[in-house]
Amino acid sequence: MILDYNVPRGKLNRGLAVIETYKALKGDELSEEEFFLASVLGWCLEWLQACLLVLDDIMDNSQTRRGCICWYRRPKVGLNAINHGILLKTHTHRIFKRYFREKPYYLELTELCDEVGYQTSLGQMLDLVITHEGKNDLSKYTMQAYRRIVIYKTSYYSFYLPVACALLLSGEELENYNGIKEILIEMGVYFQVQDDYLDCFGDPEVAGKVGTDIEDYKCSWLIVQALELADDYKKQILCENYGRSDPTSVSKVKKLYQELDIPGIFSKHEAESHEKLLAAIEAQSNAAMQEILMALLMKIYLSKK
Repeated sequence: MILDYNVPRGKLNRGLAVIETYKALKGDELSEEEFFLASVLGWCLEWLQACLLVLDDIMDNSQTRRGCICWYRRPKVGLNAINHGILLKTHTHRIFKRYFREKPYYLELTELCDEVGYQTSLGQMLDLVITHEGKNDLSKYTMQAYRRIVIYKTSYYSFYLPVACALLLSGEELENYNGIKEILIEMGVYFQVQDDYLDCFGDPEVAGKVGTDIEDYKCSWLIVQALELADDYKKQILCENYGRSDPTSVSKVKKLYQELDIPGIFSKHEAESHEKLLAAIEAQSNAAMQEILMALLMKIYLSKK
């Protein structure tokens, strides 16, 4: 039940990215064993994703995830979900050991996943710490702080990790792909800005979750933009209403976002970010990596969920 409820319900982008990247790097059809190992590794990333979401929903006091009630809110689950999340993560190590132990890249693969897991945990900690500070002083919500949270909490595991795993499967050295890593990190920032916008202005039926960034006092892209644009009067409105769960306060914040034309600013930012990423991708000399990066970008461009 833990696996069925939490692992396969998402878009599976991270897991599929491992297989698609591996195929592009190989340049031909994968053998049965190659496809199997790439699939195993892809599912491990989805298990890691499930672990992070189960724990994140508890810390954020979220209501829904992927169109369903959050796992920890299920009857008889509660805070047992903490242990379930840990089980999901630790099982990936057992799977690695079972299927990759004899492979020449085993050590690099385990170290990569451990390092990215550590970076993601740091990102979660930054999110919690800055949110705590922001409750006392909204001026702590700066673009520098926002990018630091997003890069560590989202970019590394959602965009860099799947591609890096496929590179190791292909026998490549990761240090030869630092330029690719930088593009993937920026793609992760682009993705998170989009996710923040949809949390506030997206359709919950399409997104599969009810946005709670305003109620949870999150250091989101929208509040950072609003604080940069607002005059003293509007900043006071934000200070009085941001982080409150009552519908009236949430409506006041959303109304202020509209007055500051945050939707328009987002549309412009999305277009500009897309153009910058396209230019960076097209500048790559490796045709296979161009194909991989373009496919990842097209999956998230103008996404509504």
